[in-house]
Parts: sequence; structure tokens; C-alpha cells
Amino acid sequence: MPSHLRPPSRLSATDAAKFGLHVALLFVAFLAAYEMRRALPISWWLTHSDALRVIGWAALYAAIGGGVELVLKTERSAWRFSSLGDLVVLARSLVIGMGLFLLSVFVLDRGLQLPRSVLVLTLVFSLAGLGGLRLSWRLAHDPRVLGRLGGSLHQALSQPSLRDQKPMLVVGELASADAHLRHLLSDATSPYRPVGIISPHAAEVGLRLHGVPVLGAIGHWKLPQGSAETPRYAILFLDDPVQAWGVSPLRIGEVRREGHTLLRPRRLVDLATPDADPHALKEIPLEEFLPRSPIQLNPSQVQTLIRGKRVLVTGAGGSIGSEICRQLQGLDCAHLTLVDHSEFLLFEIDRELANADALASRRAVLANVRNEQRIRDLFMEERPDIVFHAAALKHVTLVEQNPSEGVLTNVLGTWNVIQAAIAAEAAQFVLVSTDKAVAPTNVMGATKRIAESLLEIAPPSSTRLSAVRFGNVLGSAGSVVPIFQKQIAQGGPVTVTHPDVDRYFMTIPEAVQLVLHSTAINAARPQSTPSKFLLEMGKPVKIVDLARQMIELTGQVPDVDIKIEFTGLKPGEKLSEALYDSDEIVSDCAHGIMEVRPATAPITTPTSITALIKLARESDPQTVAASVNCMLTASRQPPAASSPNAKATVGHTA
Repeated sequence: MPSHLRPPSRLSATDAAKFGLHVALLFVAFLAAYEMRRALPISWWLTHSDALRVIGWAALYAAIGGGVELVLKTERSAWRFSSLGDLVVLARSLVIGMGLFLLSVFVLDRGLQLPRSVLVLTLVFSLAGLGGLRLSWRLAHDPRVLGRLGGSLHQALSQPSLRDQKPMLVVGELASADAHLRHLLSDATSPYRPVGIISPHAAEVGLRLHGVPVLGAIGHWKLPQGSAETPRYAILFLDDPVQAWGVSPLRIGEVRREGHTLLRPRRLVDLATPDADPHALKEIPLEEFLPRSPIQLNPSQVQTLIRGKRVLVTGAGGSIGSEICRQLQGLDCAHLTLVDHSEFLLFEIDRELANADALASRRAVLANVRNEQRIRDLFMEERPDIVFHAAALKHVTLVEQNPSEGVLTNVLGTWNVIQAAIAAEAAQFVLVSTDKAVAPTNVMGATKRIAESLLEIAPPSSTRLSAVRFGNVLGSAGSVVPIFQKQIAQGGPVTVTHPDVDRYFMTIPEAVQLVLHSTAINAARPQSTPSKFLLEMGKPVKIVDLARQMIELTGQVPDVDIKIEFTGLKPGEKLSEALYDSDEIVSDCAHGIMEVRPATAPITTPTSITALIKLARESDPQTVAASVNCMLTASRQPPAASSPNAKATVGHTA
């Protein structure tokens, strides 16, 4: 071991004091054991000749025990955090010391005058005394215990008063609650004070864990009546109450409506941020209670990919792009370039990352992906290793009404970024796509499908190209969740297009985890053709069921307190979405992640893309929309090497 990593060889003043107490207690333990065994009067200890022999034995036992302690370094243990493991180590050292003591006594006088029962009692007294000393030390430095014993100056100076702490209920298995309770009870600065546990098992009601009682069983639990001073509780859910334990959304809604704070421990997604405290608690956003299929991915592969790399994110101010930036900031990338055409959104995410103060280098750039020269110059300046292209127009209705804008951003913008990434010799380019690109019935989905096809017709290079598809993202801008929230807050009605419309759902952090994880998978494989990845998202959720649960999560009853109205499908809207098309081949490539490969030739060519972009710049919206839809059904043309930014006409090779 390097010398600078070795612990100091000399005892500190504190360790020396601990060592002295240890030796003194061993000495007293031996004498107490002998006294209990023989029941000798005080006069015997003062006058009898054998008293010196017994005191000598006690001194020898204490000296040997002290020597064992020095060898095993048990005096260096942190008594303030003593646990059962420390008690086991202590017992082992005492047994070793007793063995050496017996050997010494046998060598000196064969131990003929030493009662065997004294040895057993000595071990018991030694363990009780030294263990009790450590426990007392821990209690003396635990402000929570001091508070229960009547308070102290230490508590008054360092611990928030009980009045300032919010009472907390912990909901979950006792095994899971153990670590959280230990931390909460030992943290003098915690804003929470555990007062009860809600267990999944009715048989555990009445038990106590670290002094905190199990008040009820999940499914039958009721909040205890709070005092006038602390009428609101913090409720820590150690697992998803709806998914894991079947707690009704209406019950969750009642609790939320009563003003109680709902918390959960941090997850792997949350711990991607640099300031993440593994013990910190996070308030549960409403969307996490909604029906979905949560994912569990191992972040180590992603950390290996990102560490030390230069990363560029387009659409950095959007829902997905900003979350990519948040998760990247905790993965130790060398430099992060934020690109967005919205001044406000770019300012917001740049300020958020600046407050986190986690990146050695960061640059926020106002740029539009439609501007080929601007994007190419930017990439040559930044020289990114990895590019995440999240910039896109994604609102179905707006793109349907403005098809030219959809083509120029989703198609031309994607091509510009691909070409710039290749020119800058980026190692990876990742396109953030959508399930609406599968058998599209609207212009937005069609432009995203065309954008995916650009990966297949890009010129050969060392840059790995991939796309990632996922379903609807809960809580993103323009998604149904914030729309429903606003409608519910206004008292209704909540509008749903059709009783049978359904969608796949996931949260924003989970969607970004998929993007990052699939990027790591693609980086680990040999150089190959462009790849498309998607997540196994479980079963789709009916939007009307989502609306009902959101109403219930506010503590109200659907169609009684809040009405649900059906408005009819919007132009281009489908009843159901799919994650892959009938002409695509799907295979598993990792836990929960699938790869999609086309079974046919590319649906586009550089020539057809160039012609489409020319139409978007020069023609009317109806012609552009018709051309987009026609491109997906037209016969395939052989690839040709041309740039979509060149001037061309439909059917004419540039």
C-alpha cells in the first residue's frame, strides 16, 4: 500500500483514551468475575496473600487484551457508528485475548488456582462492558436520542427542533426501511422525523424498527391524526404504491389533496447528476404514479462511454434534449455543447447546468439545424465525439398544419447534422426518434420516418449512426399529462379524442436512459450498418384510463367531480401506435432493448430528399404534405450521391 494511503502508526489522543478505557475495563471485568465467583469480602482483597495473585492475573489479562486490540486495531473503530459488525469484531478479539491469557497462565503455574467459571464470566463482563461503552458513546453523540432523553446543549445548537421537523411515514418492506430509518434518525439536519411505518404485511403491525412503530398495513392504512402544529406528513414510498402494492390512484389522490408530501428514494436515473446524494429524497411528480412499464438499466456501460468525451446535443432546451444534458453532466464528459434555436430554452438549461457546477467545460450555442453552413462550422469548431440529435418539430397537429416547416426541421435539419458529424469525424451520431415514425398517418410521423432513413443513405464513414425510438413521454411539453393537469385544475372537462385511443408511455428520465444505453450498446459492437433501437415498453395505456387516473390522483372522482368528454380523432391521429413496422425485423440486443432493421431497401435517396426539401422551400403546404406521404409509398430508387441542400426538382438527378 502506498505510504500516503496507510493509516498513521501512532495513536491519536482520542484513540489513546479509548485504548486506556479498553484496558481498564478488561482489568475490572476480570476482578468482577472473580468476585462474583468467590463472593469475597473487602477485607480479603486488602489482607489476603492470594489477592495479589488475582490482581496479577487481572493485570495480565488486561495487558494481553490491550495488546490484541493494538494488533487488530479495534481501538481505531468509530464508536459513534458502532454496529453489530463491530460487536462481532470485539468478541473475536476478546476470545483471542482469553486464549493467549490461558496459555500464559498455564505456562506460569498451570492455572491450577484459577476457577474455570471465572474465565467464562470474564468474557461475558468484558463483552458487556466494552460493548456497552461503545453503545453509550454512540448514544451520547446521537442528537435524536438526546432529544428523547430531554434535550441537551448539543441538540439545541445542532438539531432542528421537533417543531421544525415534518413527521414522516415510511411505506414499504421493513428490510428496505431499515437503511433509510438509520440515516434519518442519525442525521441531525434532516427536515423529517420518522413517526411510523406502513408495511405490506399485516402481521408486522405493532412491531418496532429502530424505535419507530409499524402503524398499519398497506391497503388498510390510515394517516394518524396530526397535531395542530404538524398537521401534514411526509410520506416516503420505498416502492411504487400503485404498481407494487395495488394502492388505488384515488387513495393517492386523497393523500395529495390533504396536503401531505409524497417522497421516494433517489433512483439510478437521479444519481446521474453530480450533486446527487444517495440518501436524499425526491418529491414524486404526478406522472410517476401513472400506468407505465418502468425500466431498470445498468448505467456503468454508459458512464464508460461518456467519460472524457466531447458531446454535442441539438435541441438542448427541449424536454428530451435538456434531460440528456442533465444526465450527461453526471457522467464526467470532457465538454458539452448545447445547441438550440430558442434563446429562452437555451438560457434556461445553460443556467441550470451552471448552477450544478459539474462540468469542466460547457458551451451554449444559438443555432438552427436548418442552416447547413452554420452547423458545419460549429461542428468543426467543437469536434464532438458523440452527437445526440434531439432537435425536431414533434407536435402532430402543428406539423400537419405547417408541413413545410416539418420537412425543413425534421428532414433537412437531420441531414445537416448527420453530414456535419461525419465531416467532424464524430464517433457516434444518435437520432432521437418516435413511435409515430412507424406506419405514419401524419406529416410529423412521416418526416421522422424519413429522418430515420437518412441514416441508411448517408455516405460511408467511421461515424456510427443510430436512431432510438420510444413512445409518448409523460410530462414533456405538449404531452397529454400537462394538458390534463391544466384541465383538471380548471375544474374540467378533460378532453380525450376517442374512447379506444391508446399509447405507449414512459417518463422523460427513462426515455433518456434508453437513448444513452442504446448508444453505449452501439459503441461496443463492431462497426456495422446504421442501427435503430427501441425499448420493450410493455402494454399500451388507454388515454381515457390515463385521464381517469389523473383525476383520481387529485382526490376527485371521474365523471362526478370532473367530466371526461370525447372530441374525435384529430387529423393524422391514430387510434394505436406501434413500435416497429411490418417491413422491419426486430431482435433483442440487451435486457429490455430491441434492435430494428429494415427488411427492404431504403425508402429514400439523396435525390428524392433534395427534391422534397426544394418543394418545402418553394411549394404550397398541400403539395409538400402530399409529397411527404407519397415518398413513403413510392417505389425505391437506387442511392445516388448528392446533397439535399443542392437545388433539384422531383425526379431529376442533381
